[in-house]
Amino acid sequence: MQYRRFGRTELQMPVFSCGGMRYQHSWKDVPERQIPRKNQENIQAIIHRALEVGINHIETARGYGTSEVQLGKVLPQLTRDELIVQTKVSPQANPQAFRQTLEQSLSNLRLDYIDLLGIHGINTLELLDQTVGPGGCIEVVREFQRQGRVRHVGFSTHGPTSTIEAAIATDQFDYVNLHWYYINQDNWSAIHLARQHDMGVFIISPSDKGGHLYNPPQKLVDLCDPLSPMVFNDLFCLSHPEVHTLSVGASRPTDFDEHLKTLPLIDRANEILPPILQRLEQAAIAALGEDWLRTWRVGLPAPEETPQQVNIPAILWLYNLLEAFDMQEYAEARYSLLGNGGHWFPGQKADQAMPAELRDCLRKSPHGDRIPGLLQTIHDRIGGKTVQRLSQS
Repeated sequence: MQYRRFGRTELQMPVFSCGGMRYQHSWKDVPERQIPRKNQENIQAIIHRALEVGINHIETARGYGTSEVQLGKVLPQLTRDELIVQTKVSPQANPQAFRQTLEQSLSNLRLDYIDLLGIHGINTLELLDQTVGPGGCIEVVREFQRQGRVRHVGFSTHGPTSTIEAAIATDQFDYVNLHWYYINQDNWSAIHLARQHDMGVFIISPSDKGGHLYNPPQKLVDLCDPLSPMVFNDLFCLSHPEVHTLSVGASRPTDFDEHLKTLPLIDRANEILPPILQRLEQAAIAALGEDWLRTWRVGLPAPEETPQQVNIPAILWLYNLLEAFDMQEYAEARYSLLGNGGHWFPGQKADQAMPAELRDCLRKSPHGDRIPGLLQTIHDRIGGKTVQRLSQS
């Protein structure tokens, strides 16, 4: 394992973290007696495998159902000062409700303290204000820090880059959990700003949200050769020293194995990555045209600026992945969340507005005449499936 300084926390963070949102028994709280023994044994095996390969950062959240309770039966049996434990709690308008939830998290984990507390899902400016505004949740966190029950505080986010940067600029957080990987590099400026504030940078779900890379399309497999798409994506992320750790949402002990193949390649990233990056870019140009690839984002409105709140940037992004890399299953899954994802994946599908309604909001786009018809075509291709967020299942 390799380790990186996790910003001003001064923690030595493994470049892979053990994420806790895919191995739990239930997304809802259930009595401990209802948790199957085999499931609990699997979690114990995952944690022990993680530690065996040097992954000592164990990450979970109050919103991950039974994950905390199940970890609470494993972590107290381990050497505490060899672990880095993170849980996450969502902000609330009522700080006392936040306090109760944080108390519940600590009780579930059965630990005297947690190394990292993430404010979970600062996806809007309103949620940021609930956290750091006067009388906000951060005041509760500071109290827990004074008591020694929380060591460092950060935030996780699925929000737009502007909101992430606003949260970083408050200088109230020691680290950030955010999305950034090859197929979605929008948040690079936020990572750069986090480095200026000496914050730790944790990448959320690079193998699942980063392209369903446990089951990639053959075209992507061929383009990433001689690496697997998963190893390519890991190496792409870790080739940037501003990135400190990647989450591995393991559902079984062997889920770490492919990721571990990245470790001996990190020092050779500048040699290994360029030919693969060139092939990927050439495939995208061949499928989409260079003009579209360079200018498709120009002048696009945000969902709140669009009739019926259609999320035009997200839909066109999925179209690009579908055309360039045959990412049909991923595009269908992400598209189905529109209208169903709340502030975690905002906006509506393309069928919520007629083409004529969209033309005015696209007047600043060089492709304004083409996009309304294209949105309907995309909907016809990937709009047939209904998929819930994991936490809704």
